[in-house]
Amino acid sequence: MNEDRYSFTRSPLNFPELEFKIQEFEGKLSIFDSLRKKYLILTPEEWVRQHMISFLVQFKNYPKGLFALEKGVLYNSLQKRFDILIFDRQGNPFLLIECKAPEIVLSKKTVEQVAVYNKTIGAAYMGISNGKQHLFLKFNPNTKNYDQISDLPHFEP
Repeated sequence: MNEDRYSFTRSPLNFPELEFKIQEFEGKLSIFDSLRKKYLILTPEEWVRQHMISFLVQFKNYPKGLFALEKGVLYNSLQKRFDILIFDRQGNPFLLIECKAPEIVLSKKTVEQVAVYNKTIGAAYMGISNGKQHLFLKFNPNTKNYDQISDLPHFEP
């Protein structure tokens, strides 16, 4: 196995210490997705996504049953695919998060990507993360814009 391919797992991400089940199959590493209950190919983006999911569940109390992962959304006749969407208890979109590989710099363009998805979805909160940097936004109904916030709220039962 080419260890250089997985060097991203050795560079620290900006999350608390989290444990993951990782296995090798046919020369490739896979990571266990606790929501989908299966192993997924370990890519840099998947590494960030699994950290974000575990962080939201373990540290922000988001219930596993309210997550939707990597689902399609139609925007201007184009099929797009979001990374993480969490619903509130009433089934309304609450938090939309786009995950990027650690080497991808968060920029206006990456923020616009999640904003485009959210025009269709309508979540109250949006976020984008490359694992090292996180950017979170909350919809402001008075200005009809998103304001940057320092952290995501804990999930309220």
